Amino acid sequence: MEIIRSKDFTATRAWGAKDIANMNGISTRLHWTDQAYKWHINDGQEVFVILDGVVEMFYKQDGNEKSTILNVGDIFYASVGTEHVAHPIGEARILVIESEGSV
Repeated sequence: MEIIRSKDFTATRAWGAKDIANMNGISTRLHWTDQAYKWHINDGQEVFVILDGVVEMFYKQDGNEKSTILNVGDIFYASVGTEHVAHPIGEARILVIESEGSV
């Protein structure tokens, strides 16, 4: 049993994470960042939930680059093969649910 106050979580580096749970090969992690990640494609599906802050999510759809602004409570779902990169605007805390060991 653990209670996690996401707004209190920080990391020593961008995209530092707290492992919350691993259920049947699906990991749930809380990330803190103030810097963009890198363009990537996950090995499986990914659910990306904004808990604190604002993130501009860039993604490619039908070969075209697009972006959307994600605010607190917004969820970005990346299906298998979705190339994407998150750019926080300031600090952000993000809950990420994905296959264990995914990028």
